[in-house]
Amino acid sequence: MELLFFVFALAIFLGFELIAKVPSQLHTPLMSGSNAISGITIVGALLAVQADGETMTQVLGFFAVIFATINVFGGYAVTDRMLSMFKKKDTGGAK
Repeated sequence: MELLFFVFALAIFLGFELIAKVPSQLHTPLMSGSNAISGITIVGALLAVQADGETMTQVLGFFAVIFATINVFGGYAVTDRMLSMFKKKDTGGAK
């Protein structure tokens, strides 16, 4: 169990350092890519929730499902907003 908390804490610090060093122009494309990773996280978290194990594993799996789902939804929302910025605006005039 201590190893899981160590890996979790290491992932938090590593993720923060990596994202802090990414230029702001690349955040949206990276968000799109992180949706795929969050999808994998959701599958793993669902397996952890379903597994016959300790209650703590199921609780952490439940929170992993919630946070990964929020990340996927937010990533798609940001990507959709970014793509809508590049669409041609309809001027309403005759063609």
